[in-house]
Amino acid sequence: MKLELLLGIAGLLLLLCVFANKISDKFGIPSLLLFLGMGMLAGSDGVGGIQFYDAKLSNYIGTVALAFILFSGGLDTQWRSVRPIILRGTVLSTLGVFLTALFLYLLAYYLIKLPFEISLLLSVIVSSTDAPAVFSVLRSKGLRLQNERLKSVLEFESGSNDPMAVLLSMGAISMLSEPAFSLVGMLEGFLWQMSLGIVMGLLCGRFAAFILERWSFVYQGLYPVFGVGVVFLIFSATQLLRGNGFLAIYLAGIIIGNTPFMYRRQFIRFQDSLAWIMQISMFLILGLLVNPHELWAVLPISFAASLALMFIARPLAVFLCLMKSGFSCKEQIFISWAGLKGSVPIILATYPLMVRFPNSQFLFNLIFFLVIISVLAQGNTLPMLARFLKINATRKRRKKA
Repeated sequence: MKLELLLGIAGLLLLLCVFANKISDKFGIPSLLLFLGMGMLAGSDGVGGIQFYDAKLSNYIGTVALAFILFSGGLDTQWRSVRPIILRGTVLSTLGVFLTALFLYLLAYYLIKLPFEISLLLSVIVSSTDAPAVFSVLRSKGLRLQNERLKSVLEFESGSNDPMAVLLSMGAISMLSEPAFSLVGMLEGFLWQMSLGIVMGLLCGRFAAFILERWSFVYQGLYPVFGVGVVFLIFSATQLLRGNGFLAIYLAGIIIGNTPFMYRRQFIRFQDSLAWIMQISMFLILGLLVNPHELWAVLPISFAASLALMFIARPLAVFLCLMKSGFSCKEQIFISWAGLKGSVPIILATYPLMVRFPNSQFLFNLIFFLVIISVLAQGNTLPMLARFLKINATRKRRKKA
């Protein structure tokens, strides 16, 4: 395919996704789902007929996109709102992910009767709450919650729990494919990844913030370039040292976003626009990777797994992690329902495809459909649930003079 044609198709798809946001606002359809739909329409079973089966390239694009999305989410996070919930948020993003995976595995294996390998991989891959999905729904739906701690814990959990899901997923794949797998080695790797991710995020974020604070660049346009360079450098350096680059990027974004410097507002706006481009590109690519005609075969199993995750596994994990936390029962129900799935599970599902794991295509389709169900069911009903539980903030009417 010629470069000119590729650029034309890419431009057309990006513009269609921009206009799709108008449909999202008008009819309440989550934009993430529309982006996936665009990719599926352009794919092998759609009107575009694009033959795309490169799981490795999809994984690379998704990883880069997720790094920029998390960085933008960190920039928008207010430290004063995160500080009171950092302990509970950390428990949710580590122990909560593990418990969700454990409960879902038990349900998938013993109740839904999936094979051991599929049950294990499914449970760990969908165990985390997806940051792009949560950030998108909270902002696009205009949710205003009475308790600021509630919004903060949702954003912090979704932004910091991907490392645990990645570790569990890689550990499960290693356990199933490597005879010399060691559980102790996996635990040591987890501690190293989390510790180094935190250290690199704090140190590199503070250093980048120091440069922005003390130095002024010649041209305003160089500030966004600096931001892109920071994302690439922090992520790659942390990953090369076997730390978790996603956690480092998110923490660095929080530090930079809470530091005053010249053109700060324009810097954050550019990163927000870049995050949208990355989000659209990521979902388009992941949509291209799917063959829609194969999804119907996994619909009953995916629906059953979705119900087990949304109504049993996730709520149990949340209630156990938030015991004596100060959050009311209603707020814990809301946090449970806000455990949206999105791009991260689909990206993680490309790893079994890359290593040609048995039944990897079935697992990918199963997870893809589960994500669609999660976005449709949970994303669309979050505002209604907030009103039903009476935890949304209502604007006071002005008294007539």
